[in-house]
This record gives sequence, structure tokens and C-alpha cells, in this order.
Amino acid sequence: MRIALAQLAPVPGDVERNSARVGEVVRAARAEVAVFPELFLSGYRVGDRFHRLALADGDRTTEGLREVARTNRTTVVVGSPLASGERKGEIYNAALAFLPSEELFVQVKRYLPTFGPFEEGVQFTPTDASRPVLVGAVSVGLEVCYDTFFPEVSRQLALAGAEVLIVISASPVTSRRLFERLLPARAIENAVPVVYVNRVGVEDGIVFGGGSGAWDARGEPLPLSTVPFPSLGNEESLSVVEIDPSESARWRPFRPVLRDVASRPGASPPASL
Repeated sequence: MRIALAQLAPVPGDVERNSARVGEVVRAARAEVAVFPELFLSGYRVGDRFHRLALADGDRTTEGLREVARTNRTTVVVGSPLASGERKGEIYNAALAFLPSEELFVQVKRYLPTFGPFEEGVQFTPTDASRPVLVGAVSVGLEVCYDTFFPEVSRQLALAGAEVLIVISASPVTSRRLFERLLPARAIENAVPVVYVNRVGVEDGIVFGGGSGAWDARGEPLPLSTVPFPSLGNEESLSVVEIDPSESARWRPFRPVLRDVASRPGASPPASL
């Protein structure tokens, strides 16, 4: 599975420009999956504007991204505020997966940081569940930034059959070393490859830390290949990684953590081990 990692800086508040850039990157990367950072379509430090910028399924932006996914035969994973279809006025911090079939899969962020410079609990409504999405023949689990700090999120996805975990992030440079430790651990704990895409740039005094990368099912870093993309700004990058989804099935017998967890009373049955 060829996955593109778009480590970019969005234009705060400019959903139209950011979504247009998604299309440009997808066409350049020629990957099966193209991954963009958390809240890439809106920017991160936009305050009350999140409500105005939040997408709704069927609006012009979501329809445009559906078309990008369909015409390029690429699953587009991108972070955005999303309006609740059930509770008026509520919005989510979501990872949106636009599939080539034109299906839109939504994974809402589960844990909202509300400390230091972070105010997500003020703006967004969390969820309490995660489930994988089928990308072609591969089951993929999506996580959003701070969710990585809670091992049960990755574990729930792995027990549900996820063969690859994709984490999108808008993490500051001060947290980079923490993610560099957590992400390989999540790969090892669940014997599953992990792909991480964080943004760069500066918004309202927050310097975002980049550090995008990928790890195999043993927690070893995977090599990235740079994709030429002429409009890259400072610290931005576009790269691709080749992921072997079957690696999880080969490695898990040597570290049968999921099997042993699933055998405990009250555990959710695994989709496959």
C-alpha cells in the first residue's frame, strides 16, 4: 500500500484554498492513500470560526473532495471540523476519509486536549468509539493526535481488525519527542504498522512540530521517499511510504498480545489475529 504523507501548513480560515491544495497533492503523489494533518482544512487556531468553517456532508467542499478521491483512485484522509448531523450547533474534530467509491468515512477525535494552549474541549464534542474503515482490501484505523496518548484507542482498532493505523496531528514542536516514543510503542503493542502525519507552520504563537513518519509492526522506522512538489513552503514536505498490510499477520504469532488480550473475560473479540 503506497501512502502519501503531506506534512503541510494550512492557511488559517481558508477552507477553499486548503481543499484545493489537497487536490494538488493527491495528483502529484499518485498514492493509494494520501494523508493530511489534523484540522488541515480550517487551520488549528481559528477559535469561534470553527463553527462557520465546519464542513457538512454534501456541501461544496465535501463534494469536491469526493471527486478528487474518485478521479485519482486515492483515499484522501484529512482533518477538518465537521458539523454534527444529529445535534445542531455541535461540531467535531474529525478525520475524514474520502474513498474512491465516493463514500465518506468519519472518525471523530476521542480525547480533546484542554490544557496549556489547547482549547479543544471548548469547541468540539468528542466520541467514545473507534472503528476501522476498509480501504480497498485493507482495514485501516484512524486516530487524531492526542488519541495516541491513550493506548486503548489503538487497541480497540487493532482488535476490530485494523491492519494499519493512521494518525493525523496538529502537534506543537514541544510534543515532538513524546510522539517519537509513543508511535513506535503503539506499533509494537498491536503488531501493526503506524503512519503519522503532523503539520508544520506557526499559528497564533504555536509552532507546529512536523516529525511525520511511519513504523513497521515491530516499531522500526520505515524509509520515506520524497515526492517533488514545487509549492512546498518552509519545513513542508511530501513523501510516500510503502506499507505491507500483511506484515501484521506474519508478526503477531511472535508477539501474540492481541490474542492474549482477547482471551481475557469481557474483552472484545478480535476480527482476526
